[in-house]
Amino acid sequence: MFSELKFPVPWGHVAAKAWGPSDGHPVLCLHGWLDNANTFDKLIPLLPRDYYYVAMDFSGHGLSSHRPAGSPYHFLDYVSDVRRVAAALQWRRFTLMGHSMGGSVAGMFSFLYPEMVDKLILLENLGFLLAPEDTEAWLKSKRMVIDRLLSLEAKQQTPKARSPEAALQRLLEANRHLTAEGGAILLQRGATETPAGLVYNRDMRVRTQSRESFTVEQCVKLLQKIQDRVLIIVAQDGLLVPHKLHSRNHFVKALREAFESTLKEHIQLVEVPGSHFVHLNEPEVVSGIISNFLTTQNTRARL
Repeated sequence: MFSELKFPVPWGHVAAKAWGPSDGHPVLCLHGWLDNANTFDKLIPLLPRDYYYVAMDFSGHGLSSHRPAGSPYHFLDYVSDVRRVAAALQWRRFTLMGHSMGGSVAGMFSFLYPEMVDKLILLENLGFLLAPEDTEAWLKSKRMVIDRLLSLEAKQQTPKARSPEAALQRLLEANRHLTAEGGAILLQRGATETPAGLVYNRDMRVRTQSRESFTVEQCVKLLQKIQDRVLIIVAQDGLLVPHKLHSRNHFVKALREAFESTLKEHIQLVEVPGSHFVHLNEPEVVSGIISNFLTTQNTRARL
């Protein structure tokens, strides 16, 4: 069983759902881009029961309020969401678990507030959004954020209503790693029923987010600050396996090589069978690994 939570923020509220005893060791769970807190629905019931798990919806996602009119979604805004929720819960030190973009948010929070994070669990993420090595590509990405935001404002489109079947099909077409069951779970929190059909809850402006990105060298230095308390799980058919990456993702390969050479003895990097949504599609594949990491005092112990 879980309970629903709402945390007031100046533009509305941040929504979340919680499992376990509120006096248990706190674990804050962060979903991926365009997803919502339901991404952890199948995983958390398999984890140790004496922990308090709170899975939040980032602003503009799930059941959380959209940001005010005229406001873009900056990556650091999501990190601020985490800080606000931690303050509302009065958590001084807790574990962070993030999937995909949520892993990047969790990583950034850990670097900014290392005293607040006892352990960091990254699912299909290395803790960073990596910077384009080409300066022109970097400039183009920044310009695109502004142009997309202004374009969305000019169109002022009414969110499209779809039948439940069409809404699920659209979600699955955009997420080839999702199963129909997983997509249906995300849709339960990611859409609202209207007389015309289901309407996605997410704010269209989240597609214009401005990223905070790092070089590989910066990534390694930052990870060394929090090493010995990090677990990274990558899926063999996910987005981070080197031999399956396109050449444009060579920076991910370089970072994986840095893990092997510089951080191997200090960071647990585990490869498991499955896709980008392995934690939702086949949670039993990762639940034992995560449970061991949560309950082991010496996080450098072998899994």
